[in-house]
Amino acid sequence: MKIAFATQDQQRVDAHFGWAKHLAVYEITPDGYDFVHDHGFGEDLAEDGNEDKLAPKLEAIKDCAIVYVAAIGGSAAARVVASRIHPIKVSSPEPILDILDRLQEVLKGTPPPWLRKALLKDQPRTADFESDDEVQS
Repeated sequence: MKIAFATQDQQRVDAHFGWAKHLAVYEITPDGYDFVHDHGFGEDLAEDGNEDKLAPKLEAIKDCAIVYVAAIGGSAAARVVASRIHPIKVSSPEPILDILDRLQEVLKGTPPPWLRKALLKDQPRTADFESDDEVQS
């Protein structure tokens, strides 16, 4: 599963999604995690209401299941969720590696329902109606 982090310093989740200079992407499994890519963005990011700045960010994280942010606006959050990406807001700047360590431990156990759903992000949705074992009398 891929996870994105909104960051200014490439070390901590310390950025508003729309204003982030970087979106760092990592691949994580119960066995470990690897840095995948850092998506850098320009300097003119602080314009409120500038929806054009969101499109390249959404494109950069389209294959991620989760994005960690310091903050995210309502319209950006709606677009992230519509892209089937789960936004998570941190309450204060937090090291990316600490988040990855904690998330890896959760994946080793029984992840909560929202995380199990995020893990299935890129898998096709199927419905197996034949597997229900009904007792007929």
